[in-house]
Amino acid sequence: MNPATALPAISRRDLLIAGAATSAATATPPASAQMPATPQPPGVTFPIPVAKVTFIVNSQPRELELDTRTTLLDALREHLQLTGTKKGCDHGQCGACTVIADGRRINACLTLAVMHEGAQITTVEGLGTPRNLHPLQAAFVKHDGYQCGYCTPGQICSAVGVLDEIRKGIPSHVSADLTARPLLSAEELRERMSGNICRCGAYSNIVDAITEVAGART
Repeated sequence: MNPATALPAISRRDLLIAGAATSAATATPPASAQMPATPQPPGVTFPIPVAKVTFIVNSQPRELELDTRTTLLDALREHLQLTGTKKGCDHGQCGACTVIADGRRINACLTLAVMHEGAQITTVEGLGTPRNLHPLQAAFVKHDGYQCGYCTPGQICSAVGVLDEIRKGIPSHVSADLTARPLLSAEELRERMSGNICRCGAYSNIVDAITEVAGART
């Protein structure tokens, strides 16, 4: 007998249907292997980790009870209503949230509030008032170091930190001599302020404002 005549004729359509059925059968695990998700009992919630934190903000003692995951930025803005400090990228890349903590400028979005127990925190509101501006605030106004103004609080707080770093002799990446006092140059200021982004492009005016204040202090 011819073997070819013994095989049943299968159309191309039947072959495709059989292949699809086989694939579906192998892809679907047996019912015994499908573990149903355990339903959560109604009314059951997981506790939120909460802690008290006490610090000095703009020379005033403040005590908050916070979710331990709350950033310093959100504590200042949402709990203390100090909205001068801005939330920009929320990833520590733009500098809009810069504040001064224990004399050092930091990105408030990258640190938790509970990490600053007992710290001295200064925001732009603590630097000056509309009737008694901080010298850097006045210089930013004079030299038009802002346009939309969104990054300005972080720029000014960062500039305060920059001048303090130069005064203490802390070198930067562009300092030629690490043992000498840093030069008060545009190159130094641009490098030290590079973590603060101005989307309006007022960088030259910002450098002029900082230079004027730095010159007045020397």
